[in-house]
Amino acid sequence: MYHNESNTPALARTSNLNEELGQVEYIFSDKTGTLTRNLMEFFKCSIGAEVYGNGVTEIERGLAERNGMKIEENRSPNAVQEKGFNFDDARLMRGAWRNEPNPDACKEFFRCLAICHTVLPEGDEKSPEMIKYQAASPDEAALVIAAKHFGFFFYRRTPTMIYVRESHVEKMGKVQDISYEILNVLEFNSTRKRQSVVCRYPDGRLVLYCKGADTVIYERLADSNNDIKKITREYLEQFGSSGLRTLCLAYRELHPDVYESWNEKFIQAKSSLQDREKKLDEVAELIENDLILIGSTAIEDKLQEGVPRCIETLQRAGIKIWVLTGDKIETAINIAYACSLINNEMKQFVISSETDEIREVEDRGDQVEIARFIKDEVKRELKKCLEEAQSYFHTVSGPKLALVIDGKCLMYALDPSLRVMLLNLSLNCHAVVCCRVSPLQKAQVTSMVKKGAKKITLSIGDGANDVSMIQAAHVGVGISGMEGMQAVMASDFAIAQFRYLEDLLLVHGRWSYLRICKVVIYFFYKNLTFTLTQFWFTFQTGFSGQRFYDDWFQSLYNVIFTALPVIIVGLFDKDVSASLSKKYPELYMEGIKNVFFKWKVVAIWAFFSVYQSLIFFYFVSTSNLSAKNSAGKIFGLWDVSTMAFTCVVVTVNLRLLMICNSITRWHYISVGGSILAWFVFIFIYSGITTPYDRQENIYFVIYVLMSTLYFYVTLLLVPVAALFCDFVYQGVQRWFFPYDYQIVQEIHRHEIDSTGRAQLLEIGNQLSPSEARSYAISQLPREISKHTGFAFDSPGYESFFAAQLGAYAPPKAWDVARRASMRSRPKTEQQK
Repeated sequence: MYHNESNTPALARTSNLNEELGQVEYIFSDKTGTLTRNLMEFFKCSIGAEVYGNGVTEIERGLAERNGMKIEENRSPNAVQEKGFNFDDARLMRGAWRNEPNPDACKEFFRCLAICHTVLPEGDEKSPEMIKYQAASPDEAALVIAAKHFGFFFYRRTPTMIYVRESHVEKMGKVQDISYEILNVLEFNSTRKRQSVVCRYPDGRLVLYCKGADTVIYERLADSNNDIKKITREYLEQFGSSGLRTLCLAYRELHPDVYESWNEKFIQAKSSLQDREKKLDEVAELIENDLILIGSTAIEDKLQEGVPRCIETLQRAGIKIWVLTGDKIETAINIAYACSLINNEMKQFVISSETDEIREVEDRGDQVEIARFIKDEVKRELKKCLEEAQSYFHTVSGPKLALVIDGKCLMYALDPSLRVMLLNLSLNCHAVVCCRVSPLQKAQVTSMVKKGAKKITLSIGDGANDVSMIQAAHVGVGISGMEGMQAVMASDFAIAQFRYLEDLLLVHGRWSYLRICKVVIYFFYKNLTFTLTQFWFTFQTGFSGQRFYDDWFQSLYNVIFTALPVIIVGLFDKDVSASLSKKYPELYMEGIKNVFFKWKVVAIWAFFSVYQSLIFFYFVSTSNLSAKNSAGKIFGLWDVSTMAFTCVVVTVNLRLLMICNSITRWHYISVGGSILAWFVFIFIYSGITTPYDRQENIYFVIYVLMSTLYFYVTLLLVPVAALFCDFVYQGVQRWFFPYDYQIVQEIHRHEIDSTGRAQLLEIGNQLSPSEARSYAISQLPREISKHTGFAFDSPGYESFFAAQLGAYAPPKAWDVARRASMRSRPKTEQQK
């Protein structure tokens, strides 16, 4: 899970959620920067009634492939290519926009791109190629870069001024530097979904430029130019269908008196000490109205590598994925298709506020009527979709279901009166896409499923707007991407790419769940077994309170004699390799169903604890009646308890080996070391005595026991008898009632796990030249790398042998000094 390009490893920021990684059933994912690369490129735009841009997006190519068509992209040879700008249309480049039917609209469009932002330029002002833009988001940087290529080069910023080098405005070829005074900046936030700037031209003209989501811009447009509104909406839908991120651009001419009156209110709100943000938003509403629509922009954000395959694998593992995004519904649907979240075989339920009926009500402007009407529509759609979904469950082979809902409808669907209906519908869907949602709605949806479904949830995001969603889920995963480290700092685990979620859940999550289950149940088993042997002893003593074991035996049982092996299991045990875990993602369903920690499993372990404790106590105590020591005396209480405790320690440690799927040398060392620790302790403990405790009870007991044949026969037979039922049960269970992982083990039982070696080779391909040389030399056989075989020392001998074995390891100058400093063998050894 190491990302070589950004030099970013995976990071575990918590240690108490490892088992939950193996039980995740719902994943809530952001889109931008999480599923996509967050590398924005200006791709298309519309100005007035015209659309510009000839490129083909990867979403369009995917749609064509699904329909059996092939799209050929004819890119002009003079097209400009720069990071953040992938636009190809000669009609707007190099001043050609002056010949368009709407040159004034083009000019306002470009000025809006160059002025309405909070970007900071860095570099040489005289050279546009040397300028680098520092922006709050990649979208904003892409728009400013686009303005530069259209001939409106933003090159300097002061607290109150923006300087733009405009080309071809007065006449073709003329370049002039224009300074615009920035009077007010109404910043973007997740609630406003727009950004505005009030600027003063050199001639004194006051203009407000505004850019934002189409939903909020259209609500604030003037009543005129309905034709442009209609055709721009169609262009926005086209852009959305191509998987592009869209923004609307608008402006408003301000009268000086209107502006002065409004500016007083703005200054008061800005200087307020209480509810400043709320007051600023209210003041902004007063001036952001009666806007004139200029056009729209379309920015491409490509999918990350491996996202479709990762999502498909996670779905096969039984995980349901929800995408919560702020994009348009058309964009979100096509991105869902592109990343294999939705396919043509699914039945899609679409609940959208972009219907003709809702638009008619919104045009009337009555907010109360709009709210009531949309709520009734949402309720009707939810009821209709839920009934249709339930009808599919009664069929033998019904299609998988997908739900798509936008933010406005989701706002009403999350109402307490409709929440249950929304939850029932969404839980029956294989995939859910929520569009145009705010950070608060992301957190509300996550909490709804977390509390309503009672399932383990995981949220993954990369930006500050995902923090609330990440914190609302059981497990939060942050992607260290282009939007800072806020998501990572709020998360439980951090990764660099979405595709690493496959390894995090299907490999490490599964292993952690299995290990935790074994560790917890084994602790329960060994302590119940140990305690029950004392419980059976109380029946022989009439519940008098007489202890069966020495105090030190009880104190050190969990601390030393049985502690290390279970730690080794919790660290190293794995049922199948990492490659097989990803090859058979269905294995993950065992964790979702909590197969290994059900009451049935606990009851089986409890049964064997009772059985083994009976063997330990009654086998040892009964056989003791006929046993005698070397002096001809029968054994006493402490002889029996020491013998029983020895059998308990040996048996519970050996029982641990029986539940291990992979046994390493550390397992043998820990089990053997724990048993050996018991014998070392009892030899020392029973060999000394002090007048300050009751140690005389155990004095010389082990020496007396080990001098008799009874000790060795009992030590051999009792563990065998105690583990016999476990052995039979495990054999019957594996042959007739196998778990899924056991079937996979049998299929691949003759294969050698080469995952580690393959990963080393993959890492070797990503090393720097010096690291690659060290890696290549480290792979040389020991007997070759120790001596050159030449009569005289050769400083480049490692490179020679590396070349003989097909490894590239160029010689280095310091080999001479290193070889000279090495101690040579004595001559006597050479003569031998």
